[in-house]
Amino acid sequence: MKKQQAGFTLIELIIVIVILGILAATALPRFSNLTQDARVAALNGLAGGLRSGATIAHATQLAKGYASNVAVSLDGQTLDMSNGWPTTNNISNAIMDYTGFTYDGTGTFTLVSSCYVDYTNPGTGVFPTIQVTSSGC
Repeated sequence: MKKQQAGFTLIELIIVIVILGILAATALPRFSNLTQDARVAALNGLAGGLRSGATIAHATQLAKGYASNVAVSLDGQTLDMSNGWPTTNNISNAIMDYTGFTYDGTGTFTLVSSCYVDYTNPGTGVFPTIQVTSSGC
């Protein structure tokens, strides 16, 4: 009677380890640049928050029948208005949280150098400009 082989031989285990190593080496570059993707996502999230906050302030001003340069209050925060939209000096009051960003008081929220969101108050009858710059992320 012959004995049956129980388990794997050493060469079979080495081949499996080599194959797993090759698969890991090909998958690694796909996950190596997540920092840049996360920063760009944070910029886009803040830009969306600014759009929403500015639109809510604009709608509040219209609903209350205020003149286009009269400040509005949102959740206890006062927003100065110009041409019916929040001004650049306190647009930060329109959003609840911008942790991780530095606000310069002129409408620019910076995450890292050359990685920022810029809010610009428009002229009469035009929507505000919210520009995302992600070249340095």
